[in-house]
Amino acid sequence: MAADKETTRLLSQIGSAPNDPFDLGEAALALASFDRPQVPLDRYRNHLDELGSDVSQLVNGAANPDDQLAALNNVLVDKHGYVGDQLNYDDLQNANLIRVIDRRKGLPVALGILYIHTARSQGWAITGLAFPGHFLLRLGDGANRLVLDPFHSGITRAPHELRDLLKAMSGNDAELRPEHYAEVSDRDILLRLQNNIKLRLIQQKDAIGAEAVIARMLKIAPEQSLLWWEAGLLNAQAGRLQAAIQSIEQFMERETRPQALHEAVSLLQKLRGELN
Repeated sequence: MAADKETTRLLSQIGSAPNDPFDLGEAALALASFDRPQVPLDRYRNHLDELGSDVSQLVNGAANPDDQLAALNNVLVDKHGYVGDQLNYDDLQNANLIRVIDRRKGLPVALGILYIHTARSQGWAITGLAFPGHFLLRLGDGANRLVLDPFHSGITRAPHELRDLLKAMSGNDAELRPEHYAEVSDRDILLRLQNNIKLRLIQQKDAIGAEAVIARMLKIAPEQSLLWWEAGLLNAQAGRLQAAIQSIEQFMERETRPQALHEAVSLLQKLRGELN
């Protein structure tokens, strides 16, 4: 099966399934292959398996979170050399798991996916957090769980460090709130990964490229109305008026806010006028 058909099928399955955990590493590789369709994925799948095998040799399944994190960091950071790319943070390669594995560096969410995949291979409890601006993970459950930072060599983050990090990201008036510790779904993690690519393409004024990323995101989350809205705006910016109209119509089928629907009607009228 061609790579694009295989990846599209996998993402569509995720989009139609309940919001449950899935093979996050495989899904991230599938997304990465859109930009590198000629690259065989077997080597990368084997590497993900190797990470799990390396960790299993260090622990005996029932380790506490501190021991689990030590094993993860021993394998991911010390043995395989994964680091956060602080010098070229905005490089698009940092959000493509194929290139992250090739280069051994990436964004927090891309490195976080490697941590999640490896920890789950051992049956350990791990989840992404809804912390704004910087992707973090929680390892373990119950009283012994800890927050770790995959971008900075898997270090743990105490509450006062999280507060400082939040203020650095969101301003001095920002304060930690319970929602910053909320778990995020695997689907949300993939969307966050792709959103990094989309935002950078928008900054580069690449409307067509950004819309292509949103199309992938919609495979994963077809009911997210705001993605349809963004697709409409980017298609309009690229001069693809019919596609823009169809995206705004999809937005209106899912949106419930009166003001947003009013804006959508106005935009549709404008687009149809330009089309005629």
